[in-house]
Amino acid sequence: MLKTTMQDDKKKFKKEYRKEHKNKTISYETLVHTYRETGRETDKEAGRETDKETGREATKEAQKHLFLTLDKDARINLLLLLSTREQEQLITNLSELDLRDIIQYIQPDDLVDLFQNLSAEVREAVWNNIGIEHKKQISFLLRFDSEDAAGLMTPRYVQVRDHLTVKETIHFIRTNREEVETIYYIYVVDSVKRLKGVVSLRDLMKHKDETKLSAFMTTSIISASEDTDQEEVARILEHEKLLALPVLDALERIIGIVTVDDVIDVIREEQTEDVLNMSAVSTNKQFTQNSYIESPIHSLFVSRIPWLLILLLAGTITSNLLTLFSPLMQSAVFLVWFIPAITSAGGNTATQSSALIIRGLARNELSFRHLTRVFFKELLVTLFLGMTLAGIMMLRGLFFVPAISVYEALIVSCSLLFVVIFSGVMGVLIPLFISKLRRDPTVIASPLLSTLIDLAGLTIYFLFAQLMLGRL
Repeated sequence: MLKTTMQDDKKKFKKEYRKEHKNKTISYETLVHTYRETGRETDKEAGRETDKETGREATKEAQKHLFLTLDKDARINLLLLLSTREQEQLITNLSELDLRDIIQYIQPDDLVDLFQNLSAEVREAVWNNIGIEHKKQISFLLRFDSEDAAGLMTPRYVQVRDHLTVKETIHFIRTNREEVETIYYIYVVDSVKRLKGVVSLRDLMKHKDETKLSAFMTTSIISASEDTDQEEVARILEHEKLLALPVLDALERIIGIVTVDDVIDVIREEQTEDVLNMSAVSTNKQFTQNSYIESPIHSLFVSRIPWLLILLLAGTITSNLLTLFSPLMQSAVFLVWFIPAITSAGGNTATQSSALIIRGLARNELSFRHLTRVFFKELLVTLFLGMTLAGIMMLRGLFFVPAISVYEALIVSCSLLFVVIFSGVMGVLIPLFISKLRRDPTVIASPLLSTLIDLAGLTIYFLFAQLMLGRL
């Protein structure tokens, strides 16, 4: 029964894959989903008929069959898109022949990423099935930091000398097309590989066969050094609308190129880290590389507990603050009624302000040198926001239950005004100072910022109330 189910799944997948591939609508995300669902369905079927160990083997076998059904490009992309645990399971399950057949076609930069994430045992199996030339390229790339430009680059690019003609260059590209990752840019170098110019494929096609590259190549070259941060590389490619960026060493020699598809991966990783940071979740590598479903409970626990403990301890300080002002609250009970509104307005204002600044920092529209201008601009904006919210709070306190006196409503409204101004200003200043220290400003974003603002906002609220009620 189990064998029949596996065969039916395989036939069904083949039929759907061929249909989608024929219509050119197949997506690799769909392949990943199908691969995982096949494993789950087989696991369920096996669980009803066999012991757990046999079921696990059946699941691996079913996924292996589906993997081998795909064409070369689909296999490569599926392998690279799987989580680290799934990659290791698949690689372990493949025969040496099947593994060697797929490994030899993976681009060196992608292979380095795969290689670095695997366990030592699986890494050795992959290394033993890599060709000599591939090993040289991987060893070269492993010298560099994975978060620098050189860690993203591929050594497979088109480089020629400037004395070549258009016809000779086209012939060279055709002859070596399988050895390079992209042909959209041709890099012109001298005898020691110093980069002298760049020719786009489009420009190459516009000139006559006998024209030399030196006659029309672009000499104003946009490039990155080997230690340029990956986020800066992504910014350059986006700003300059390039498909690839050459990476140069200290002697201005080209050592590789970073392609736009690698930058897309960087952007995804950075966005994932930013979302996790802003949600107070640890961004350890093991957690971010696996999906939620694939992440073990231990990994999920470890990634979340540190910030929860920090926020819990910060919250207890708020309890101490309330204890400190408890005599004031006992004599002016109306203050207790509006604590949620005060903390909510302060936290939301700070979150809005910090989000705008973090966005500006990420797009390189803002930096620490804009501090004074940002401060006064936010001061004016939050003044208007605070006055609007204070006016609404005044009406709320006078005409809705629980109703309070005019003087009491004035205390709450003025306190709200000061809290909003303070929160907004802190929301822009803190990210700017953190970026000045070369740290990720998203770390301070909500909910940590909201917790700190709650504490500061309540302090302002109670101190102002004490002053107005004459109880200082």
